[in-house]
Amino acid sequence: MKKAILIALVMMVTAMTANAQEKKTESKVKHLTYNEFLKKVWDFERNPTTFEYKGKLPAVIDFYADWCGPCRRVAPIMEKMAEDYEGKLLVYKVNVSEEKDLAAVFQVRSIPMVLFIPVKGNPMKQVGALPESEYRETVEEFLIK
Repeated sequence: MKKAILIALVMMVTAMTANAQEKKTESKVKHLTYNEFLKKVWDFERNPTTFEYKGKLPAVIDFYADWCGPCRRVAPIMEKMAEDYEGKLLVYKVNVSEEKDLAAVFQVRSIPMVLFIPVKGNPMKQVGALPESEYRETVEEFLIK
C-alpha cells in the first residue's frame, strides 16, 4: 500500500513538473528560419532592391546566438516586450549560427543586432545590447507612434 502511494506521488510530481516546464517554455517570441522570413517579413529573393514588409503589425527581430552573453541578456527583454505589446507588435528571433544566409543579407557582423520594422517604410538597425528602456523607447517612437 505504501509503495502504491509513493508511486502515485512520484507520478503526480513528475506530471506537475512537466506542466510547469511546458508553461515556462511557451514563448510569444517566434523563431524565424530563412524561408519563414521570406514569407512573413520580406521576400528579398523576389524584390532585392526595395524593402517591402509583409506583416500587418510592426516587428522587432532579434538576431542572436545561444553562445552570446549580451544576447542572453536581451532575450528576456524581447520576451517581455512580446507579451506587453501583444496585438500591437510582433517579436521574432533569428539564430545567426543556424541562419547564416539570413544573417548575411543584413550584414550581421556583431550581435545582438535588433531590426525594428515599421509597417510602412524602411527598417532601422541597432547593434549591441541596450537597456530595456531604450528598446521600448524605440518601439514607441519608431513603430507604435
